Amino acid sequence: MSSPDITAADQQSVLQVIQSQYLSLGPKISEFEKAIKDYIGCQHAIGVSSGTSGLHLCVRAAGITQGDYVITTPFSFVSSTNVILFEQATPVFVDVDPVSGNIDSQQVELAAKALSSGSSQDQKKWLPRRNMGQGGYLRAILPVDVFGQPADYDALRPIADCHKIALIEDSCESLGALYNDRKTGKLGDYGVFAFYPNKQITTAEGGMIVTDDDSAAELMRSLRNQGRAPGDTWLQHTHLGYNYRLNELSAALGVSQMKRIESLLEKRQNAADRYNQNLRSVSGVEIPRLMPQTTRMSWFVYVIRLQPGIHRDQTAARLEEEGIPVRPYFLPIHLQPYMVDRFGYRMGDYPITEDLGKRSLALPFSGIMTTDEVDLVCEKLVKCLTFEG
Repeated sequence: MSSPDITAADQQSVLQVIQSQYLSLGPKISEFEKAIKDYIGCQHAIGVSSGTSGLHLCVRAAGITQGDYVITTPFSFVSSTNVILFEQATPVFVDVDPVSGNIDSQQVELAAKALSSGSSQDQKKWLPRRNMGQGGYLRAILPVDVFGQPADYDALRPIADCHKIALIEDSCESLGALYNDRKTGKLGDYGVFAFYPNKQITTAEGGMIVTDDDSAAELMRSLRNQGRAPGDTWLQHTHLGYNYRLNELSAALGVSQMKRIESLLEKRQNAADRYNQNLRSVSGVEIPRLMPQTTRMSWFVYVIRLQPGIHRDQTAARLEEEGIPVRPYFLPIHLQPYMVDRFGYRMGDYPITEDLGKRSLALPFSGIMTTDEVDLVCEKLVKCLTFEG
């Protein structure tokens, strides 16, 4: 599905760390944090072991605890919901925009008003069927920049400010994206990037929290390192923390990759442009669409939507037989088995999310795909489109 863009310089950067005396808690993590901080233009960058761990620390920094409510999206990778559940809080889903797949800000506003009203009758519409009536408080909004396109932060920020709650930006898929000429990661109170091998840059595994909040940054640095606060010795722990540290080898790879971040983004843009050129006139195929406020899309994956009347899963099976790996993207979070068991969700709860989940198909995508490879995928897709009935 995707191949990381690794150069000899990247390999040499990692090799130098292996040959040094620091494999963890060394100089490379600080260097990588500075590279991200300078690129985003924020006060703090905190390297962590994954995007998931970064989001979890943001949830902790926002003071979200058992019974609290966090408004988020059901159209995402499961980690954006799981980090809320880690703290025994309740994810409150609202449906998404049918064009971008990002959380619908108008529904967020309605949900925030109802959840803050104190009226159980008003809240009932938005809460899951089970685990309701715990008397929780609305603590945060957690939007996701789906597939590398920013959520609508100019609409979400006033909602968060009005209700005095945190805005946690899941930018794990959008490093380098621009929303009204502003970089993602800095559009909420805290933002998180992830660096899995299919991301815009990779550290193999790893993530980065960015924020301008001094006290939150200090807390999150402590929590990632087993709860050690400034002044603690190795065996002193001020907070209940985690081993969420980013190791030196991963950080070294990140430093090297950040030196050519714009080139990496441009390569991915070129691959997306070729897909768009080939597929925009194919009957039954919807190519990704950018919202007016998206100054720059940071292409994480290339996801098409098959129009009603085309059998997505049979099309995917035929592509696999032709040697083209594809994936449905995303499967709705509220219909994951553990979410159905815990909260009683069912089909029909979030119809736009469910529609996108049924029709979306991720094609092979990376910055090192050649024009011929993109053309081959498109040729095979047209050949394998399977119509229902």
